[in-house]
Amino acid sequence: MYQHTWKAGGNTLLSVGKVVCIGRNYAEHAKELNNPIPDEPVLFLKPSTALVGADVPLSLRESLAPIHYEAELSILIGKPLTNATAEQAEEAIVGIGVALDLTRREAQSELKTKGLPWELAKAFDGSCVQSPFVPYHHNLSATEYGLDINGVARQRGDTALMITPVLTLLSHVSQFFTLLPGDIVLTGTPKGVGQLNDGDALTLTLSGDVLAQCRCETSA
Repeated sequence: MYQHTWKAGGNTLLSVGKVVCIGRNYAEHAKELNNPIPDEPVLFLKPSTALVGADVPLSLRESLAPIHYEAELSILIGKPLTNATAEQAEEAIVGIGVALDLTRREAQSELKTKGLPWELAKAFDGSCVQSPFVPYHHNLSATEYGLDINGVARQRGDTALMITPVLTLLSHVSQFFTLLPGDIVLTGTPKGVGQLNDGDALTLTLSGDVLAQCRCETSA
C-alpha cells in the first residue's frame, strides 16, 4: 500500500489522496506526439489506487503492455485549496518530487480517436510511480528534474520551459477541483517519452540529486 515518503530532511504525515495531472504543458512534448498546444491546461485525474512508490520494483503487467513513461515534477499539497491564488497555492506546498505518469499509449490513442475518456490508459492501478518527496524550498520558475533509463538520460525537465508555470497551474486546478492535504499534482512531462521494457533500470533526479531508483519487472 502506497504512503507518502520523504528523503532526509522532511517528514509530514498526510493521508493519500487523488492525483491531478496536467497534459501538454511542454510545447516540445506536444509536438512529439503530434498534439496541438492547448489554450489552457489539460486536466485529468488518477485515483489514489494508481500510486506506487518508486523505491520498489516497477511491475509492468503483460495485459496492459506496452506501457510508456512520462516523467513529471510532482507537488504534494498540505493545505486545502479552493479557488486559490498563486500565493495561496505556494503556501500549501509541503513537498516536491518526481513521478512517472505511466501511459498505455496505444490504448490512449484509440480512446482519443473514439472520443472516449482516457482513464483506461492513464488511471489504472500502478499508473503513477512516485519518488520520495523533499521539503519545498525550490525556485519553481527554474527547477530541473530528470529520468535516466539504463544509465542514459531520457527526459530532462525544466520548469522554466513550462507553458503554464507551477503556481499558476495549482491556482487553475483549484478552480475546478478542491485540492486536499495529501493530494498530488503532476505538472506535465517534457519531450523524450517512450516505452518501458522488462529489466529497465530507472533513476529519478531532482536538481541533480537522485530521488529514487528502481527496476522494471514484467508480471502477469
